Amino acid sequence: MTQTVLHIDSSARYQGSTSRSLSAQIVERLGADEVIRRDLASPLPQLTENWINANFTPADDRDAVQRDLLALSDQLVEELKAADTIVIGTPVYNFAVPASLKAWIDLIARVGLTFSYSEAGPKGLLEGKRAIIAVASGGTQFGSDIDFFSGYLRHIMGFVGITDVHFVAADALMADADAAMARANTAIDALAA
Repeated sequence: MTQTVLHIDSSARYQGSTSRSLSAQIVERLGADEVIRRDLASPLPQLTENWINANFTPADDRDAVQRDLLALSDQLVEELKAADTIVIGTPVYNFAVPASLKAWIDLIARVGLTFSYSEAGPKGLLEGKRAIIAVASGGTQFGSDIDFFSGYLRHIMGFVGITDVHFVAADALMADADAAMARANTAIDALAA
């Protein structure tokens, strides 16, 4: 069976980025047949009123300008749909995810494409996928009271239907980098391909 991985990095740093290093190790460990690469260091656009209006216009009624406004979002959704496993490398900036990753989330969380509404509430449409999130933080400990990123990312993944979510955390690197990297490498070694 072929496996497709969507590999997303959101660190603003290219050199010396722990989250980039960890996400690359995870992708290598998975040994995927195909890897779709999305680097968020090149910023994605923020949502605008025109984008929102285009998004809520029925697809058959959209004009060329609206279709153009949604083209990148459509592409990001297709990348997500094509993947069996999503690997996200993210640093922790100011106790949360980088703005670049939040912009990606805003562009892929689309009613009718990645989730739907029902009488029972929202339902994710991307079931059967797995997400592995590599997190690097200087001072924020994973799972602590000031960890505002892991619960958010787990919730967003579940919101679009991805409930098989694993974290590889190199947390509190500034306190003990060697121990943090050892924990992260152990978690990577434990991942099933």
